[in-house]
Amino acid sequence: MTTAPSPSGFFAKLKAFQQFGARVWALSAPYFRSEDKWKARGLLLAIVLLNLGAVYMLVLLNDWNRVFYDALQNKDAAVFWTQLGRFTYLAFAFIIIAVYRFYLTQLLEVRWRAWMTGHYLQRWLADHAFYQLELARFSGADKTANSSDNPDQRIQEDINLFTSYSISLSMGLLNAVVTLVSFVGILWSLSGAFAFTVGGSSYSIPGFMVWMAVLYCVVGSVITHYIGRPQIKLNYQQQRYEADFRHHMVRVREYSESIALDKGEAVERAQLDTRFAAVLANYLLLIKKQKNLVWFTNFFGQAAVVFPFIVAAPRFFSGAIQLGELIQISSAFGRVQDSLSWLVDNYSSLAAWRATTDRLTSFEDHIVALAQAEQVQTAINSIAINSRPAVNADTLVAHELSLGLPTGATLLSGVSLQAGPGESVLVKGPSGSGKSTLFRAFAGIWPFARGQAHLPQDAMFIPQRPYFPDGTLRDALAYPQPAAQYSDEALKLALVDALLPQLASRLDEKDAWSQKLSGGEQQRLAIARVLLKKPRWIFADEATSALDEVAEQSLYAKLLAHIRSVHGTIVSIAHRPSVAAFHSKLWELEKLPAGAPALYQIHARPGHAPHND
Repeated sequence: MTTAPSPSGFFAKLKAFQQFGARVWALSAPYFRSEDKWKARGLLLAIVLLNLGAVYMLVLLNDWNRVFYDALQNKDAAVFWTQLGRFTYLAFAFIIIAVYRFYLTQLLEVRWRAWMTGHYLQRWLADHAFYQLELARFSGADKTANSSDNPDQRIQEDINLFTSYSISLSMGLLNAVVTLVSFVGILWSLSGAFAFTVGGSSYSIPGFMVWMAVLYCVVGSVITHYIGRPQIKLNYQQQRYEADFRHHMVRVREYSESIALDKGEAVERAQLDTRFAAVLANYLLLIKKQKNLVWFTNFFGQAAVVFPFIVAAPRFFSGAIQLGELIQISSAFGRVQDSLSWLVDNYSSLAAWRATTDRLTSFEDHIVALAQAEQVQTAINSIAINSRPAVNADTLVAHELSLGLPTGATLLSGVSLQAGPGESVLVKGPSGSGKSTLFRAFAGIWPFARGQAHLPQDAMFIPQRPYFPDGTLRDALAYPQPAAQYSDEALKLALVDALLPQLASRLDEKDAWSQKLSGGEQQRLAIARVLLKKPRWIFADEATSALDEVAEQSLYAKLLAHIRSVHGTIVSIAHRPSVAAFHSKLWELEKLPAGAPALYQIHARPGHAPHND
């Protein structure tokens, strides 16, 4: 037994629809209020006017149908040739409107996509949001159903789909409404009344064809909704599975050498097969649901072709209307039916648009949440700044600094450290004790830090895995500054000093340097970047771990000589005793017993006397 939908269920769906509309508005409105707003509004207005013009042309063509087919029935050659001439300029005007409507629509889509892409790229790259989104995703901190997976896909593909669907669907709906308003009166006047007798009483329904069109399309729209509704979730999942599959192939390409050395091709193939199996399985479910919808929409569309003739045929055969009027009724009914069937005809596109909008709004929610968390952290740190003694701006300071993990555990608690110009500090401790995390906190990118960390100006970090953009070697060496800021002599000298003389003649060679160079060469290129830019503060995180001891000592000697020449400081993370010999101070992390407020504690101790060579 089927139960009728409850009022609470109806209001829940209404509320969900209102929330979705609010989200679409929140995504759409900023562009039309931006610095490009007048061009955007002008294009939108022009597209609306062209749509109205197209509907007006359809009204004129509908009237032309009546006159033309009446001329055929009456064998009136003069009217026939006159109407052919009239059709020529009507068709020409309609073609002009259609071409410029297409062109301006595409132009608005491109401009809107360009603005939204720039807007989201700026927000994604601002305040380390791109780093924190990946950290939350891969650390397990983001456990929401709509996690911020594959932001590259959301910015590249989802924005394109959102702008395209938003314009095409909104203009289609506008066109349907205007067409309905324009043709419903025509159909009402042409259809006449439907008279019938029930129980000896006569009844008449004016505008019978209009009511039949409304009933036909309402029933069709309701059935379409219930048949096509599963596509919304399946479209959302399809976009996610496709992005995961593409992302893993990119990782295989990036780590091709490591995979080849480990002979991990079979494992990677299995991983790719698993991801593609998810793509395929979801897509098969999607096309099954689409097949069900296509079954219905095709039945619906084909029946609509003959339906007006069946209803109007008795009046035609009785002589009440002529052939031209019958064709005009059919045309008007088709326009009204097409307008009322907008949901039926566009349900698959609406499902894809809904999925795309959900992905973009979830991405927006994550960026907003990160910004709010950043504001809270800034407020906490401002309290810490006011509560600690004033320090020299040219001093590295950690005051009551606590570092947490994404899991909620506290790594370090209440850390207070200080290093001034002229010092060389070694950070030492077991793997996983938080040495690199301490560097991240100093850099201001670790979102799970509390307290105050002051980083002096003119500082550079050498991460464990340095990044080099694809392109020319000079761009990779100068990154993130433009290579034009440095002379060829300075670039070549930095490469030679970093024990990479073989690269000095390849400054303009383009390549994927992160894959082209060995691990040791990449570390030397990162050190060459430091020697080129000559910062006063250097933070080296296992910066020479892939080098032999001779090369390591040579490069550390050059880094230390540079630091002394500018009265700066080097802070290093390293395990080798040979590196410890270059540092005068030691920050050592030690594990605390179970039940302590943190997993590790840090002690500041004197280190080895630095080399003088």
